[in-house]
Parts: sequence; structure tokens; C-alpha cells
Amino acid sequence: MNDVLNINGQEISSRLFLGTGKFSSNRLIPESVEASGAQVVTVALRRVDLDYEEENIAAYVPRRCILMPNTSGARNAAEAVRIARLARTAGCGNWVKIEVITDNRYLLPDNYETLKATEILAGEGFVVLPYISPDLMVAKQMVNVGAAAVMPLGSPIGSNRGLKTRELIRILIEEIPLPIIVDAGIGRPSEAAEAMELGAAAVLVNTAIATAGDPVGMARAFGLAVEAGRLAYLAGTGETLEYARPSSPLTGFLRD
Repeated sequence: MNDVLNINGQEISSRLFLGTGKFSSNRLIPESVEASGAQVVTVALRRVDLDYEEENIAAYVPRRCILMPNTSGARNAAEAVRIARLARTAGCGNWVKIEVITDNRYLLPDNYETLKATEILAGEGFVVLPYISPDLMVAKQMVNVGAAAVMPLGSPIGSNRGLKTRELIRILIEEIPLPIIVDAGIGRPSEAAEAMELGAAAVLVNTAIATAGDPVGMARAFGLAVEAGRLAYLAGTGETLEYARPSSPLTGFLRD
């Protein structure tokens, strides 16, 4: 079965995207990437320092991976656009995760500013993956302005609280003709599998892996969970029933 994720003509076999923040050591990053099988890795541009390799987070991302800078730290569309342009100039490619956050308590994305940045950067040839609060109307506008995928949050970033927005994500999966990649809040491999069973195209995980007791082992667990969830989605889960139904017929016992 040739089940690949296609984003802007790029075929991706692993549906687990990996973030690179919060690792206790940068040297855990390539090990976790390999253990998870991830092909798309996101980095914050402010952690890319081409003059000092030890401090340059991009230096720890295997060359086979698609490097996806994010605009972490941007507080409006103009700042996000500037960060994306700097990343491309620095040689990070044209993939970008748009992240615009003005809320300091819950760190929820500003959908309006994100939409503006997405339109500008898509027009400049970037492969734009916007991080949003799951709103159907906003997601439809993201399609119209040229987003390559839509990345709704599962719960507040870094919270490990799981799919608190499950029903809203389900609606996006049903209504939006772009890959829906669940980003932020997934804390356990079982939650990643749940997102994939729901029909998500992929999930992006950072905190749950980076802060685990064994990040490399957890990366492998997430990779397997994402694969299992995808296989379950493709196989089609059985119907949910109100009452019990026997697995075997309740007739034909002994001499009946």
C-alpha cells in the first residue's frame, strides 16, 4: 500500500512531524528523529545560528528531513512574514509553519494575523502551514489564500492535555480539502493514534517527546502510534452501538 502524505507535491511517508524545542540536549534530536521515523522537523528561527554549530539547532536535524522553520515569537503578521523571509534567506528552504501568538496566558494563536501572514507568504511561493485555533470559517479562508495544510491545536501548546478540541478537528477533517495536521497539546501516543483514527493527515509532537523520561523511546512510541492510528483509519472502524451485540450467535447450543 503506497499511503503517502502529499503536501505541495512533496511525498511524505511518515505522518509524525517532530518539534525540536525543550530537549535537554540538542544531541537527543537526531536520535529522536531516527527513532520516530519523522521526515518533517520544525525549528524556531531564533534557534538557528549559522555561526555557531553547537548552538545551531538546524545542525542537529538529519539532512534527509524537510526542515520547517516556525515563526515562534511573532506577535503579528508583519513579524511572521519577516521571520519566514529571514529563514529562507538563511537557507532553511521555503516550508514555514506560521505561528502568531499574542495571548500570553494560554498561548492561543491569533487566527486573523495568521491568515494575513499566510496570504502574503503563499503569494511569495512559500509552502505555508498555519497553526490555528480550530475554526471552520478561518480554515476555509486559509484554503482560499493558498495554505498548503491547516494545523489546528488539540489543546494549549505544551500542555500535554490531548484532544480537547476533538469535535472541531473532526469538522475540519470533514470539510477542508487540505491536509489537517493536529498540532499542540498531544501528550500521549494513544492521543496521537486517536487523532489519526479520526482522519487527521498527520500530527506534530514536541513537548510530549522532548520532556519524556526517555525521549528517544517516546519518539519511537509516537511513531508506532501514528502508524497504527493511520492503519485503523484506512481499515475503517466498526460501528458504535448503544447496546451489547454478541460476537457469536446465541443459538445452536449443544442439542438445541
